[in-house]
Amino acid sequence: MNPFLQNMKCWVLPVTLGLALAGCENKVSRENYDKLAIGQEYAKVVELLGEPENCQSVVTVKNCVWGKEPKTISVQFMGEKILFYSNSGL
Repeated sequence: MNPFLQNMKCWVLPVTLGLALAGCENKVSRENYDKLAIGQEYAKVVELLGEPENCQSVVTVKNCVWGKEPKTISVQFMGEKILFYSNSGL
């Protein structure tokens, strides 16, 4: 086998895995939590934190949770804007 191809096998997999894991970074962090603000649009929150793990709606209020225990961010939206937010474990 070509020596170039043999060497390529040694670095392609680690580089590919590193890039994949970098894309999976945990966005549930104190830094991102501190960027939230009352009145912020749902779309902006999703841009910042990614898609929520869970959302439940009651009448006009939607409660969404990002992350998994012990680190979570909970956000309540009225309409499409933040009404209240809190965190656990950050």
